[in-house]
Amino acid sequence: MDDGRPLFVQIATQVEASVLDGSLSEGERAPSTNELAAFHRINPATAARGVNLLVDRGILVKRRGLGMFVADGARELLRAERQQRFADHFITPMLDEARTLGLSAEDVVELIRTTTDHSQLKEKA
Repeated sequence: MDDGRPLFVQIATQVEASVLDGSLSEGERAPSTNELAAFHRINPATAARGVNLLVDRGILVKRRGLGMFVADGARELLRAERQQRFADHFITPMLDEARTLGLSAEDVVELIRTTTDHSQLKEKA
């Protein structure tokens, strides 16, 4: 864990990834702050900060006396957030560049198909 982002953000991102890939299901108990702190060898307050980010966004819910659990709808919420971030960081700039080049949306789709086909052929080779 050290990709330049604060540790608490990395903790939140790892838990998000577990929800997205299904290794943490909706309704399932999430790792506790102490478990996360011990596993990553960090201060429990830092782990709690990462967990609280997810609580604030509705990804995790606190159940008094029981711990943190993955909220109903958390996976879809994360997928929607990631999809929007993907559009903002990749699709919008790509379409802006396409407009600059005089390419239509159909041209872009065809370029994606062609690139995907070439990529798949390379993987098979």
